[in-house]
Amino acid sequence: MWLLLMKIAGEEIYIPDTNALVEGIVSKLIEEGRVRGTIIIHGASIAELEYYASRDRVVGYAGLEEIMKIRGYALNGYVKLEFSGETPRNIVFNDNNGIFVSDRLVREYAYRIGAVLITTSKIQKMIAESLGVRTLYVEPTIIEGSILDRFFDNETMSVHLKENTVPVVKKGFPGRWVYEKLGSKPLSRREIESIANTLIEEARSRSDGFIEIDRAGSTIIQLGLYRVVITRPPLSDGWEITVVKPLRKLKLEDYGLPRELLDRLTNRAEGILVAGAPGMGKTTFAQALAEYYLKMGKIVKTIESPRDMILPDEITQYSKHYADIGELHDILLLSRPDYTVFDEMRSDEDFKLYADLRLAGIGMIGVVHATSPIDAIQRFIGRVELGMIPSLIDTVIFIKNGYVDKVYSVEMTVKLPTGLKEAELSRPVIEIRDYLTGELEYEIYTFGEQTVVVPIKKRRRRREEVSVDEKVIKEIMRFIPEAELHSEEGCIVVSLRKDQLRKYNRVVKKLKKIEDKYNIQIRVNIVE
Repeated sequence: MWLLLMKIAGEEIYIPDTNALVEGIVSKLIEEGRVRGTIIIHGASIAELEYYASRDRVVGYAGLEEIMKIRGYALNGYVKLEFSGETPRNIVFNDNNGIFVSDRLVREYAYRIGAVLITTSKIQKMIAESLGVRTLYVEPTIIEGSILDRFFDNETMSVHLKENTVPVVKKGFPGRWVYEKLGSKPLSRREIESIANTLIEEARSRSDGFIEIDRAGSTIIQLGLYRVVITRPPLSDGWEITVVKPLRKLKLEDYGLPRELLDRLTNRAEGILVAGAPGMGKTTFAQALAEYYLKMGKIVKTIESPRDMILPDEITQYSKHYADIGELHDILLLSRPDYTVFDEMRSDEDFKLYADLRLAGIGMIGVVHATSPIDAIQRFIGRVELGMIPSLIDTVIFIKNGYVDKVYSVEMTVKLPTGLKEAELSRPVIEIRDYLTGELEYEIYTFGEQTVVVPIKKRRRRREEVSVDEKVIKEIMRFIPEAELHSEEGCIVVSLRKDQLRKYNRVVKKLKKIEDKYNIQIRVNIVE
């Protein structure tokens, strides 16, 4: 250490903090010629980067990559590189008050040896200068554009990069897409890691970029319109980067909704579920609905993870990752928005938060994965009391291939469930109706200890088919009482012997009238 304090005339000593290493600032300063002399990497920074890298956190890899770049410049004679500063055992990098301990250790060391502190943190700069520490503050550069732009055109929905495989893009529209290869050369692990590090740097440098989630084995980044998911071993069998970008931003008017549905969304709907299979356009529709309510003068907020909706600044977007459910609950109850969009509801806690906010009087728009409209409602069964469902959900909008495919209304009534005959079996029944036609399609009720979801439309259709067949058979029996009749695959089969054909020929016109009356086919079968 004492050798470091004896500076060569004109030579400066620089100590970057962990932020500067993670941001990749030091190597850029060397490239620009702004830093020459000796660079000291403090032991606390090394320990912090090692800690994060050992847990597969991207910040750890980014900082260690920067140290390797600095060593490369040192080997070429641009700077001298030293490692110094003791690291306390069992160091905690972020204490109970949220103070970064490594920043304090690096700052104090720079003060002791009279070095220049390199940082990208405004707080670190202010504290260091107040203590008399010379500081080289570099404000993060705002990057325009992204390395991802070269992968996307107007028809590209997503890009899939994985080590040892050829890059693949998904092109088309929801419900109609194809996969195309980009070139023929597989990407190496080194190339994938380089792309990942560049994306992390972009997220830290762009005003519209942020690292949403950084776990051991996975990182989720939002870069403007791009949602980036990075996975690496041991979570995945190799490094992989998946990038999704919305093809277009729609307004509610672009969906061509019936006036009845628009009136319901405007005046009545306050517990809305937007459902659909992955990639069908649920979030795009929910985004359009949020802007629609904003234009009506409503206060709108969102809960997302990741925050990938593209919305006006007037709509506050909360991250489910950076706050627990209790904190979001308190914030939304105290701020009382008119509507809250809850994107990607998955866990029991998500549904509980949706229920609490809706019962508190906040209009809710929940986005859920479902392969059919009724599946979206069934996700609430078992999570909340059955009788609460109509209070939580009044409208279900099912999105398929980017369009509104089905709309359900949800209401509670007390009646005898369809198909039961005993009057004493009357009970509370949730009716699921096609909102545009008013037709009853499902009933949900408890039977004993079981909750049953009964498809009414199919049952009614089967019952009507049976009754029509019975009516036709009765009418035919009036004309040909000796014939054998039965229904078969949507038609009535009349079985006659050869000696009965003469009588059949006399009533052919009557049978034709019966066919036209009931819109059913009558087929004659001659038997020996």
